[in-house]
Amino acid sequence: MKKTVSPLTVVVCGGIVIGLAMGVRHVQGLFMLPMTAARGWGREEFAFALALQNLVWGLAQPLTGMLADRWGARRVLAAGCLAYGAGLALMAHAGSATQLALSGGLLIGLALAGTTFGVVYGAISRLVPAQRRSWALGMAGAIGGVGQFAMVPAAQGLIDGIGWAAALGALALVLALALPLAAPLDDRVDHADRAAQSMRQAIGEALSHRGFWLLNLGFLACGFQLAFLGAHFPAYLLDRGFPAQTGVAALAIVALANVAGTYAWGQLGSQYRRKHLLAYLYLLRAGAMLAFVLLPLDSASVYLFAFVMGLTWLGTVPLTNGLVSQVFGVQYIGTLFGFVFVGHQLGGFLGVWLGGLVFDATRSYDLVWLASILVGLLAAALHWPIDDRAVARLQVA
Repeated sequence: MKKTVSPLTVVVCGGIVIGLAMGVRHVQGLFMLPMTAARGWGREEFAFALALQNLVWGLAQPLTGMLADRWGARRVLAAGCLAYGAGLALMAHAGSATQLALSGGLLIGLALAGTTFGVVYGAISRLVPAQRRSWALGMAGAIGGVGQFAMVPAAQGLIDGIGWAAALGALALVLALALPLAAPLDDRVDHADRAAQSMRQAIGEALSHRGFWLLNLGFLACGFQLAFLGAHFPAYLLDRGFPAQTGVAALAIVALANVAGTYAWGQLGSQYRRKHLLAYLYLLRAGAMLAFVLLPLDSASVYLFAFVMGLTWLGTVPLTNGLVSQVFGVQYIGTLFGFVFVGHQLGGFLGVWLGGLVFDATRSYDLVWLASILVGLLAAALHWPIDDRAVARLQVA
């Protein structure tokens, strides 16, 4: 018999793992300029590696979700932490664009699929009672946001103090040492307790649901916007004449505001319809981007934009995860959220890669800003008609 772990322990450990995994991903844009300068690459090479990372993360998320649903999140998280550390260590020694793509793209993409929302939120959804689920998902995201916030000055301090390559090595060690945090997230289900529905039936049920596809398409916008900003925003600010510290401060503000934003959106999800909240969130994000590119650019506008974006940064995740649980139940939540996350990461691939491609071709990010605004408006329109009622199988139960 498994040892019972308190919901708070589950939430804290899961939140720290998310914070470390997402925090390192959040600061990868800080490595773009020093690494490309040292290796003699253009921005497209670095951007392609991060774009590949997003794509692999998304494509692998259903697989890691299946493994977690079948064998428990603990094992998947432990393997993910080790893979993340190995990917960062190899990235530090990448001497070619191909090596960078294999380490920072392929391996870290696989590691992210095993250490972030699909696996952690799936475990929390199963280990925490339904009436506390919105609180737990929001709190785990908020704790993860604290980790992201702390990672920004930590990474910049490491880069300044020991150089970008040694900084990647230090982050690799931190991820590898996070392995014990996986132990409390033991959500294995005894075969005797499993419901009659098989995994194949659960996937078929979801793929035949129109709202599942709308959620997937809408989530693409989130991935596009966040991946573009995370990878290119510091470089964009440098191009506009701001010192490097401004980009660091902006990313830190995003991460800090994300703490409050993720928790708040998670809490709101227990009081209001999640599909409507997601539509409002995307409208807010698109409006913030439009105002940012149209209004005069100064330090105040940069920091205000970073704050608003931070409030919406990862608020989509507990709402989306909660919506999937609400409609399809939690037995295969890791698998089903993994399929939804494919859309998010396809958007992430396009956001990072097109950012580098468009900049190298035009020496400007203007077209990518416009695309980010338009996909945000489209996402808001796609979420509104989603049928968020529980499927007939759950209504009968």
